Parts: sequence; structure tokens; C-alpha cells
Amino acid sequence: GQEVESASGEVTKVMNPSSGSVVDTVSKGNRDDVRKAVDAAEIAFKKWSKVAPAQRGEVLYKGAQAISAHIDELSRSLTKEQGKPIKEARMEIRRFQHTMEYYAGLGKNLRSIQIPIADGRFGMVLRLPLGVCGAIIPWTFPISLMGNKLAPGLLAGNSFVVKPASTTPLTAIRVCQLLSEAGLPEGTLNIVAGPGSSVGQEMLENHKIVKIGFTGATDTGKNVMRTAADTLKHVTLELGGSDPMIICDDADLGEAISSASVGRFFNCGQACLAVKRLYVFDSVYDKVVSGLVEKVKKLTLGDGFNEKARLGPLHTEGQRKEVEDQVADAVKRGGRILAGGKRPEGAEYEKGNFLLPTLVENVPDDAM
Repeated sequence: GQEVESASGEVTKVMNPSSGSVVDTVSKGNRDDVRKAVDAAEIAFKKWSKVAPAQRGEVLYKGAQAISAHIDELSRSLTKEQGKPIKEARMEIRRFQHTMEYYAGLGKNLRSIQIPIADGRFGMVLRLPLGVCGAIIPWTFPISLMGNKLAPGLLAGNSFVVKPASTTPLTAIRVCQLLSEAGLPEGTLNIVAGPGSSVGQEMLENHKIVKIGFTGATDTGKNVMRTAADTLKHVTLELGGSDPMIICDDADLGEAISSASVGRFFNCGQACLAVKRLYVFDSVYDKVVSGLVEKVKKLTLGDGFNEKARLGPLHTEGQRKEVEDQVADAVKRGGRILAGGKRPEGAEYEKGNFLLPTLVENVPDDAM
């Protein structure tokens, strides 16, 4: 179970969002690479699926220990390619480790059951793995969200082909290597980095893949569901959609303000369940807004390796442009900027995708 090297010899540059520099290159996979990975996973499934669930759990636990032993290396890699502060990167690697440990502990409980019917007859409920599964991972939380797919799937006896986001493949590749070295049979866990239009599409269309787990944009999720229907794949979709937060007049305002700040600005606001709109009762509005403005202005921007930085850059130049367009649209429609709304000044920010944390009030409901 290693990264599939592309036969084409093409590579993709992985960029550092804080500096615009190249972190590393990775093989640019294509449809043929996916087919090779699927074939390897199909062969490995026959062996891995016959391993007792408790023993599979032991392998997952060894994998979790390997991740823990390399947390500094993995955290630094994640910060370089994704941009998030090193503290948040460590949290994400720890989350992956804990997810693996949790499912490893369930191995001894993964059993088939016997159900009495009548006259000495009984029925059997067999808990069996599906086969080769595909995992398509986003750039927001590339390691923890990969863990949410791999841990239960591997414990159940399935084999995997993983497609990381094209902008965050490096740490995922290293994690898959460590898990494989911990005891997974060769070919059980495979990772192919490449474009969604080729690598992702082949995973959706390949008849040997029986389950797809996808986390990403809603429009892409619709395509996943449509395409997977042709081969009747099992599909799990975790799609985007920022949520509103309501602060009532009887709330603990200090707690509410802190929750709103974390809910919006954790991971630089790049989370599918982040707080996007804030609705506040009139009677406490002024207190909440003034407190939130004060808190937001204290959020320090910086390179992810700056321990004082509370916010890193946005992940790509395109992401920053999208947020800037949203702010401009809100202002055009009558919104008023209370904090941020522009790029930070200073030489240390010039080459990165930095944007000041921003608050806008009185934004119409139909704004972007």
C-alpha cells in the first residue's frame, strides 16, 4: 500500500499558501493509475477480509501508534501544504490518531449474530465487508476526514483507493505509508494523487469499486451520486454548507462571542460547518458586536509556523478572491464592514493568500 507512481511521469507542484513557494512535487495520476490501484486493492481484499476483526483492530492500533510517533513530521507537512497554524495541524493529526484508536477498539465487537425464529430454526445476520472502497478527500481537513473514512472501512475488512485533494496530497501519502508499514497487507491501502476529472471520475465509474465516500462541494457531490448510480455503488456524501448562529438575549454573552469567533475563524473559516451568518437579539446586539469586533481584531495573522499566529492564509489565491468577492457584494448591497475586509499590510504577507478576519453587519439575506 504505497502511493501509485504515475506511468505518465507528470508531476503536480504542491504550493505553500503562506509563501507561494513550492513545497514538493507529487506524481500526477491518471485513469490507468487508478485501475492499477483498484486491481491491487481487489487482490488485497481477499486476504484482508479474512483477517479476524479483532486482529484488524490490532493493526489499526499499531497504525495509530505510528502516526503518534511521527506527529511532529506530519504536522509540519500539513502546515506547509494546507496553510493552517501548526497548533491546528497537530490537533488534526491527533484527531486522526484518536479516530483510528476508537475503531481499533471496536474490532472485538464486530460479530455476526444468530436470531432464533421458531421450532429450533434460526436466522443469521452476517456482518461482512463490501470490497474495494474509494475515498475522496478535501483540502480543508485532509487528514482527519481521511481517517473518518479509512478507520471504519479498514476495520470492517475493506480495501481502499484514496484520492487526496490535488493541493494537499503530501501528508496523506505519508500517513498511508505509515499505516501500511504498521501491518496492512500489501495493496490494502492505495493512494492516487491527481485531478478529479480523471482520477476522481475513474473511481466513480470503475465497476470494481463498490463504495464511495466523498467530502467536498455540493455540486461535485451531485456528480458523485449521479455517476455512482450507474454501477449501484454505496455512496456517503459529506457536503458543504455554512451554518447560521443565533444569540438570544438570555445567553452567556462572553461564551457566545467566543463561540462565534471560533465557529467562524477556526481553520481560517474553511470548514463545511463554520458559522457564516450571526443573528443577534436587538437587546444584546450592541454588546455582542462590540465584543466580537474587539476579539476579531486580536486575531493575529501569520505563517503557520509562527506560534503567535492565530490565523494562517486562505488555502489558495482563488479562495481568497472568492471571499473578497463576497465581502464586496455584501457592501454593494448595503452591508457595513466592522473589521477587516482587506489584505494585511507588510512584506511578510505579500506572497501568501492572507486576508484580515472580517466582520460585516446588515448583510442582506440574498447576498453571496
